[in-house]
Amino acid sequence: MTDPAASADVPVGGGLPQRDPALRGAVIHLNNEQPVVADLFEYPTARDVAVLCTNVRTQDGKRPIFIDQSDSVFVIPLAYVRFIELPRSSPGGDGAGRDSSRGRSAPAAPAEEEIEIDEDFLRKIRDA
Repeated sequence: MTDPAASADVPVGGGLPQRDPALRGAVIHLNNEQPVVADLFEYPTARDVAVLCTNVRTQDGKRPIFIDQSDSVFVIPLAYVRFIELPRSSPGGDGAGRDSSRGRSAPAAPAEEEIEIDEDFLRKIRDA
């Protein structure tokens, strides 16, 4: 006998998600591998056995050697994941529903000002 409440949120039919990722730029730390960055379709919960994601790439933005197409949908079993870093706010996501005051991180560094180039100094370097 199955519990209808437990099976109500389980997808049936194995279809691919028809929506945009909910969380962009999550860092997935795999066992015995370098971390990869991916876009998650939903926040991981304690009941999950796998992570459903897309746009898998290395931290420098390149395609990992074990991936054929980065824009595919990937199911990564949590048995192969050490931990997942969830950004407080993501460039493409809204960050809604997340408490930004949790954790003990240092305040963000102020943006660096653009350095003004001294043309006279550059001319002296070129002439030397």
